[in-house]
Amino acid sequence: MARTRGSWTGGALTVRSVLKPQDVARAVFHPAWIPQPLDPSVERLKKFRVVAGAVASLGVYTFIEGGFDFTELLENAMTASVVLLFLTPLTVGAMLWVWRRGGTVRQLRVPLLNSLLLLLLFVGCVAALLGLVQTVNGSANAAVIIGVGLTMMWMLIFTAYGALRVSGNFFGTAATHRCLPPLLAMVTSWLVAVPDLVTGDLHGLSLTLGIVFILGAPVTVTAIALLEMGRLKRRYGIRLKAHPATLTPAPAPAPGPVPPMPGPVPPMPPGMPPAGSPYLPPQGNPYGHPYAPGGQHPYAPHPQPPYNPQHPYGG
Repeated sequence: MARTRGSWTGGALTVRSVLKPQDVARAVFHPAWIPQPLDPSVERLKKFRVVAGAVASLGVYTFIEGGFDFTELLENAMTASVVLLFLTPLTVGAMLWVWRRGGTVRQLRVPLLNSLLLLLLFVGCVAALLGLVQTVNGSANAAVIIGVGLTMMWMLIFTAYGALRVSGNFFGTAATHRCLPPLLAMVTSWLVAVPDLVTGDLHGLSLTLGIVFILGAPVTVTAIALLEMGRLKRRYGIRLKAHPATLTPAPAPAPGPVPPMPGPVPPMPPGMPPAGSPYLPPQGNPYGHPYAPGGQHPYAPHPQPPYNPQHPYGG
């Protein structure tokens, strides 16, 4: 189906939101068309995967070497974004070939185009931020430095929060298939690490540290992603090899043990009064009508007192 107006941000953005780049990033890079998470446990695994993916993309060896450079960090991020620009469509295309027997590409056209647009938007933001940084570093004009510098700081916060968002939903590919985000995270982390392993470039680290920091992130991402896909398969019946059109997720399991159903009501013992309100008196007057015809008035004098009192002093 086609997008409607405001369906990208869900109407969450206002004029005042521009002052908060993190709110703008949340609305832009986690659009309203991305499906809600199925399970809190899967969502926690996704957060661990995001952290490990950030380690794989940026590399902690930059900090360990002591030569951290912000411009170099952005260049690495730009390189990773360009790699994603080619890698993500290739991986999704391979999965479309796997799904060809269960459905058509036309059924997934809208979510695929949305994901591609989100990917292009993020790559453009990284490129714009890198251009602003280079402009500030290469300018000697104070007005340019202040004006562009403020814009650069806003874009830095916006892009950083956006990177966290797209790392979790992996450019909204969960709208196509919920197993695509962990799959793409695995492929990306290994693609970033393999060139260093092949060339033997340990970035100035020792062999042990180089292997730990080069292989640690992709191995961690792979383990978490496999666990995430395993839970989606066991709990909700979502399999990676199944076309999304054929998937009908199972309902979420109950959070706790189901209380036993009440058994049949036992029969009433013989001799018990019939069921009714315990506070209603029995129907009818058990003493008869006090003014019934032929009856004695309750206040009429008795023919004789109920007892024969004796005068205590005689007489």
